[in-house]
Order: sequence, then structure tokens, then C-alpha cells
Amino acid sequence: MELILATAECDPAVDIICAPSNVNELFEFREAMFSIGGFPITRTVFLILMIAVIVSGLLFFGLRKKSVLPGKLQTMVEGLVSFVKEGIAIDIIGPEGAKYAPWLISVFLFALVGNLYEVTPGVNFPVTSRMALPVMLAAITWVVFVVAGIKRQGIGYFTGIIWPKSVPLALRPLVGLIEFVSTLFIRPLTLAVRLFANLVAGHLMLTLLLVSGWVFMSNAGNIGFKAGIGVAWFVMGLGIFVFEIVVIMLQAYIITLLSAVYVQTSLYPEH
Repeated sequence: MELILATAECDPAVDIICAPSNVNELFEFREAMFSIGGFPITRTVFLILMIAVIVSGLLFFGLRKKSVLPGKLQTMVEGLVSFVKEGIAIDIIGPEGAKYAPWLISVFLFALVGNLYEVTPGVNFPVTSRMALPVMLAAITWVVFVVAGIKRQGIGYFTGIIWPKSVPLALRPLVGLIEFVSTLFIRPLTLAVRLFANLVAGHLMLTLLLVSGWVFMSNAGNIGFKAGIGVAWFVMGLGIFVFEIVVIMLQAYIITLLSAVYVQTSLYPEH
């Protein structure tokens, strides 16, 4: 799909890089693939549903049998679950982190699979590059850390933010206002934007570089030495491809880590 969009109006004899007239076309898929009960299933919706299927399948088949000598799938799934539960939930939140582990595992795997679509042949579209998905994850995180703070501190959760006793009295109104806006509004916003912006940038760069490289090289007979530009674009695209795999895993880790940090600060504000 991205290949068709990016090359539809591309003339390698004139253009230096192939791009659609509107880059939003690389992220918006409004045409329904099929309908379920009158509800249209677009490519984006289908990929989101597949995340649920993939994650559920991984957890079910990877954890349903505890073998003494685990296979590759069990080893991988147990490693991911242990990494999030022990390395993030408990290490960051503390002993109480174990009860937040299922949520954090869900956030991590959802973000990871959604990000990996970017480098999946035949898909090449990270659904997390659509702002609605990062916003959804950030909104759930917001609810979890606010509810955790209220359950632990009651109304003191909000008064502690608005009137921080560790700050000199004269500065409390200003610091309290900053903390209130930062904690309840900026945190979820930056959590969503960080994931969204990184995946948008990566998807755009990969599509334009790899597609341009392919178009220029496939038209070598018509454009001559200019096809060398395509080789450069393609090599750069492959480099970005490898780099994006690192970014994909890192962004899934960061959104999970920050979610745990926000819960920890709600439970233990003195820290």
C-alpha cells in the first residue's frame, strides 16, 4: 500500500525522492476491508484486533504448560513476562508492583507488537503511529496512577500535589500549580506524544527511503547514472531499518517503564 501511494506520482527523472502528495496517506486507511455487523473494519482496525490475537496467543501457548525443559516459545514468553514483572513492575514500584504486572505486561506487549508492524513484511505500518493508540495507552496509565494515588492517600493525593510540604511556604503556590498541571495533564500527554512521534518519524523515513531506492534502481534503464541515488536511498533505508528495530523495542520499554514510575510516585510521593 505504501509503495503504491509513494510512487503513484513519482517521476525518477525529475524527482529526487518519491513521496505521496500528502504524507497523511501513509497513515490513514479509511477504506473498509470488510464489515462485521455493519461495523466497517479498516486496515488499521484489523491490525489493532490482530494485536489482541497475537498477544493472547503468545501468552496462552507460551504459558499454558510449564515444562521442565521449556521450548523456544515458552522461553521467550517467560522471559518477556519476567522482564516486565521483575525488571519493571517490582524493581520500580516495589513489592506492590506484582499486582500491577498484568497491566504493565499488557502495555508492553501491545506497544511492542503494534510497533513491530513497522518492520513486518507485508504490513509495514505501525498502528502506534496513529495518535489514538498512544493516547489510549496514556489514558489508561493516567487512570491507573490517579486511582492508585487516591486509594493510597485519599484526598491527600491531590492536596499533596497542589500544596507540596517539602517546598518552602512562599513557593508552594507556584510549585503546586506546576506539579498539578505536570502530573495530571503533561504526564499523559508526553507519554502519548513520545510514542507517537517516534513511530511516525520512523515509518515516514523507512517508507520514503526504501520506496525511493526501489523506484530509482528499477528505472535505471531510463534515468542512467541517476539510479545511483536510488542505491544511496536504499542503503540509508536499510540502516534506518536496523535502527528502527532498536527504537521499536526501546519505545515499548519506555512507555512501560514510565507507566510504572508514575504509579510508584502516586503510591510513594515522598520518594
